Amino acid sequence: MLKKTFVMLAMFAAVATPVLAMGPFYVMFDNAAKKCVMSRTAKSDTAKFAMMGQYKTEADAKMAMKGMTKCRG
Repeated sequence: MLKKTFVMLAMFAAVATPVLAMGPFYVMFDNAAKKCVMSRTAKSDTAKFAMMGQYKTEADAKMAMKGMTKCRG
């Protein structure tokens, strides 16, 4: 019984993991820290954060950050 439960939990985790990686993911430039940050929620403090883009997956957001001039610094 325990083995069956473990197998069921492993199958659920395998299916749920890609769903958890779905966005939206927001890339913002933190004006105070002078660096880019990624978040699952859009920051409303426009004095501190400048919106750089919205992406469907975390991988897309990370790839975009690598190509942004402001994020490299």
